[in-house]
Amino acid sequence: MERLRDLLHLDVLTVTGRTLGENLDELQKNGFYESCASYLQGTGVAPEDVIRPLEKPLGTDGAIAVLRGNLAPGGSVVKHTAVPEEMFGVTLRARPFDCEEDAIHAILTHAVHPGEAVLIRYEGPKGSGMPEMFYTTEAISSDPALARSIALITDGRFSGASKGPVIGHVSPEAADGGPIALVEEGDLIRIDIRGRSLSIIGANGAEKTPEQMEAILAARRAAWSPRPPRYTKGVLRFYTRHAVSPMRGGYME
Repeated sequence: MERLRDLLHLDVLTVTGRTLGENLDELQKNGFYESCASYLQGTGVAPEDVIRPLEKPLGTDGAIAVLRGNLAPGGSVVKHTAVPEEMFGVTLRARPFDCEEDAIHAILTHAVHPGEAVLIRYEGPKGSGMPEMFYTTEAISSDPALARSIALITDGRFSGASKGPVIGHVSPEAADGGPIALVEEGDLIRIDIRGRSLSIIGANGAEKTPEQMEAILAARRAAWSPRPPRYTKGVLRFYTRHAVSPMRGGYME
C-alpha cells in the first residue's frame, strides 16, 4: 500500500480509528519497513524484488487472461504468466474426456501425447459442482514430455497455484450444452493467448473454414442430448440444478 500510496484514498477511516494515510505515516515512523527489510539480509533478495516499485511493474497485462471463441463463447480463463512461451499460439489435436478420472488415467498410462489438447468436460457447476482439476494439472506438469507440449482445457476450475497451459471456466459448460460438449477426438483446437481466443478450427484432423466449422458444430448440437445428472438427491442435486455458468461464478439463481 505504501508503494501505491499516490493512488489510494488516504482519508478513508480504518478499523484502527485512524485514516489510511495516518496508518501508513505511523509505519514510516516506527521503523516497520526497515524491520521487514532486515529479514532479507543475506538472502540476495532486495525489498524491491518482493514488492516491485510502481514505475517498474513485473508485467503490463496482468497475470490472467480471458479467452473467447467458438469453444468458449462465454469465456474461459488462463493464467498466462505460467504458460510456456511456445504454447502462447498453438494448434492441438483434441482428446476429450467426460470426467477428470478418465483424463488422469490416460495421462498416467502415457495414452496422451505431445501436441494434444486434453479436454475435461462435465466438471462445471451443473456437471459436478465444479471441482478443482488439481491432480490432472500435477500429472501433466510432472511429465517432462507433456509439461510444455499439451494443454488442459476444462469447464472445471483451477487454484491460483496452477501452472502450465491450463485453461478453465470454459463457458457455457458441457452440462448446459456448451461447445465443449460437442468436441470430438481429433478436432483441432487453436489457442491464441495474445489474441485472447480459444477456438475449434478443424475436425478429424483437418482444418475447416469458420463457416464449415459452424455447420459441423450445428449438426453435432442437433444430435447432442444432456447427460443424466450426476447427483440425484441432497444439496448437490439442488446446487447443480440452479448453478449458473463458470464464468458467472457458479452461484445459484
